[in-house]
Amino acid sequence: MSLDIRGFIETSLVDWDGKIVGVIFLPGCNFRCPFCQNIGLIDHPEKYKSIPEDRIIKYLDSHKNFIDGICITGGEPTLQKNNGLTELISKIKRGGFLVKLDTNGTDPEYLKYLINKKLIDFVAMDIKAPFDLYNRSTNVKVNIEDIKRSVEILKSTGIDYEFRTTMVPTLIGEKEIETIARALEGSKKYVLQQFEPENCEDIELKKLKPYDSETVKKFVETAKRFINNVKYRGK
Repeated sequence: MSLDIRGFIETSLVDWDGKIVGVIFLPGCNFRCPFCQNIGLIDHPEKYKSIPEDRIIKYLDSHKNFIDGICITGGEPTLQKNNGLTELISKIKRGGFLVKLDTNGTDPEYLKYLINKKLIDFVAMDIKAPFDLYNRSTNVKVNIEDIKRSVEILKSTGIDYEFRTTMVPTLIGEKEIETIARALEGSKKYVLQQFEPENCEDIELKKLKPYDSETVKKFVETAKRFINNVKYRGK
């Protein structure tokens, strides 16, 4: 079965710290976050050109001395587990490339499967909000136990990973950052991402200004009380 790929960036220096990667975009998501930056890929994937798998594999084969690996993102990639995702990852790994998975953590069993089979090398898992506020930030009813299970899998299996939270004013403030960091205490890495209002689906969020640098520094220091490696990512 061929995967429905709706975007491919040949070279990225920002999607995996310290790596040069290609980025594959898969359509569809089980969240409806109002601050989503890829809402078109989720609601109207047919508007994006379909990318053949063979094009990606050929590109990788011809750039072995330059590209470190592939980042698979979305949307939520794990929704495609029965549509050829595992097979594509296996092809990429057989070519000698690293694989990074971006996920919201809603399918812990598939995540564990990929880790156990050594099909992925790095996981970036979004933590949308404190666990008791997930529904507010995702606009859907979330099985929070799945999210917690994915967190524990990443913390216990030895795979390289990062948790990351987008700092959306009105949704994520210092109190929320503290609550999240406390829940993730002892994690390898926690990334606070700058909010970008321009491409938000929610009209009201488009009007918001991102947090200024001093506020961001304060958030980072708050998170560092629980996690040693806290990074800021953004403009």
